[in-house]
Amino acid sequence: MTTPREPQYADRSFRSTAGIVGGLLLIGFAAWIGGDALVTGEGRVRWIAAAGLLLVVPLIVAFTFRPVVYAGDDRLRVRNPFRTITLPWAAVADVRAGYSSEVITRAGTVYQLWAVPVSLRERKKATRRQDRAAAGAGPDAAAGAGADQTVADLRELAERGASRPTAQGDPHVRWAFEIIAPAVTGLALLVVLLAV
Repeated sequence: MTTPREPQYADRSFRSTAGIVGGLLLIGFAAWIGGDALVTGEGRVRWIAAAGLLLVVPLIVAFTFRPVVYAGDDRLRVRNPFRTITLPWAAVADVRAGYSSEVITRAGTVYQLWAVPVSLRERKKATRRQDRAAAGAGPDAAAGAGADQTVADLRELAERGASRPTAQGDPHVRWAFEIIAPAVTGLALLVVLLAV
């Protein structure tokens, strides 16, 4: 007799909508300014604009579009601006949100969750709503701030997944050379062009 398998679900993803909107605006601004310099510029201006875009565009992508947290049955994958950290649930000791959201491994290493920004203003508003609800002055507002709710969800997933045999292992860190290499190349070209 075979034992029934647990259903497999796609990883849940957490990311900042404001970061994506900001990234789109910054990419548009860089394309407008850099594109204008590439088209209408003369002499070294075109080369400086190209080097500047080669530096700026990967950095915009790194800090706005790239950050995301994927939470699955067996692991947590944190994609930050310059690296991706894969943590099996058994390696996660805690997930917390103070002034920033972070995950702590059993070895004591702390990784920031760039995709889960903490808004102290939002947290204060949620606290005020909960206080009013507790005093009976308004509807019950059980939900806290967005980052706090995400951290609570990640904690629950960590607790459920930690004992799973497929969720064992050590953390793995991979650097995002696809972001780092063009940015460093753009910086080097920009320094050379401005120095000459």
